[in-house]
Amino acid sequence: MTRLFLVGYMGCGKSTFARRIARRLGVEWADTDRLVEQAEGASVCDIFRYEGEARFREVERGVLDRVIDEGRIAVVATGGGLPVWRDNMERMNGAGLTVYLRREAEAIASRMSPYGRQRRPRLRGLSDAELVDFMRRDMAGREGFYSRAQLTVDCSALSDDEAVERIVARLTRNG
Repeated sequence: MTRLFLVGYMGCGKSTFARRIARRLGVEWADTDRLVEQAEGASVCDIFRYEGEARFREVERGVLDRVIDEGRIAVVATGGGLPVWRDNMERMNGAGLTVYLRREAEAIASRMSPYGRQRRPRLRGLSDAELVDFMRRDMAGREGFYSRAQLTVDCSALSDDEAVERIVARLTRNG
């Protein structure tokens, strides 16, 4: 089976989709943010706060390299900023199928719980209006990286079940 990398903005559903796709296919899945937390023994939020984003991105790249080199994990939910750092998007494109889960800022904000907002260092303390405005600007800056994915799934036009089926169909068609 082709390895699958899910990319997209934070809160767009990458971890949920990874879990559902892996269950459907009977394969292992992982979330790079959780792997970073395991490797560092600290939350993503604490790594950002105490060690800075550059340190987080270096650890995140090490996790990506390990996942690719080990070849054991078939479905990978990536952190929202992972595709933007260095040549990570090219690295993933060379190691499997990349899928961009596209959602509008308003849709992501409405899906995000207060806990989900607190877990994300860049979203802490923003009002609802500030959150959507921040996301729009930030997503625009990342779009050029996300759009390098081999498949884009517009999640606003599909139910989660339909989006999962579209991705699974593409994977099974490609082997």
